[in-house]
Amino acid sequence: MGRLTDSFNFFVKELRSKERMKQTFGKYIDPRILEHVLAQPGAEVTGGRRDMTVLFADLVGFTSLSERITPLLMVTLLNRHFGLQALAVQEHHGVVDKFVGDSVMAFWGPPFVKPEQHALLACRAAQAQLVALDTLRRELPDITGLRRDLPSIDLCIGICTGEVVVGNIGSENTRSYTVIGDTVNLTARLERANRVYGTQILIGETTAQAIGSQFETREIDTISVKGKTETTRIFELMSATGQLSEELARLRERYEQAQRMYLAQEWDLAEATFRECLEIRPIDGPSRVFLERIQVLRRNPPGKDWNGVWQLVEK
Repeated sequence: MGRLTDSFNFFVKELRSKERMKQTFGKYIDPRILEHVLAQPGAEVTGGRRDMTVLFADLVGFTSLSERITPLLMVTLLNRHFGLQALAVQEHHGVVDKFVGDSVMAFWGPPFVKPEQHALLACRAAQAQLVALDTLRRELPDITGLRRDLPSIDLCIGICTGEVVVGNIGSENTRSYTVIGDTVNLTARLERANRVYGTQILIGETTAQAIGSQFETREIDTISVKGKTETTRIFELMSATGQLSEELARLRERYEQAQRMYLAQEWDLAEATFRECLEIRPIDGPSRVFLERIQVLRRNPPGKDWNGVWQLVEK
């Protein structure tokens, strides 16, 4: 009986110890990763090459806003922003990898979600992040104390699906369970490319294929990035299927027509059709980008073998 009592007490002690660790470190490490570590004491959290979906989200306008508030309020604002963004990721079964500056990096994939789900979950999380941004906008006056002339804030999100190296990466004493590789690099570039195209969510070609008919998308461009010979088609994530407004549906239709004329080097027709896109939606960034590009190509004709690929210089 004594041995049984001792064993039970030891079990309770271990359980309480693990629960304390979860409560303490769960704020710093994804609970699922922590669970894995606790289940295998002393073991390495190993990984390898896997197909996963990666997301980068950056808060636009934070710098100008931070110049008008105290450091304490800046930290309060960032913590609220990260809290909202992380919740959007975690509610859709993603792993928050890290916070860098005012950016969030997250990923989805085995063993945390099924292989056929990770692209879809990442796109759902991105839409939830935009909803979270609206919440932050409403709270800005109370958080910052600024009641007039608040700088505008926005969110730029990039999502890519592909092979990554995943594992416990870092120095001998400090490591993190993270993902690295070309897919991660392209995701970061797509996040920044939103500033070029005036979009909020850009996804890579493989992600667009993976989500199939679950979302409304618009093919924006075919690009190559510095240092890579491969090209990729990029898409705007517009809405869940069946939720696209009539205005955006008309815009997408005309934009696709303008793209076909553009690729055929029918500059006058393409220009006129991109202008029609702006009549439908005056703030449409991609249409403005292509109108400017047409002027460049008129002055410097690309030749008959041109494939429409544009070198993305933003990095």
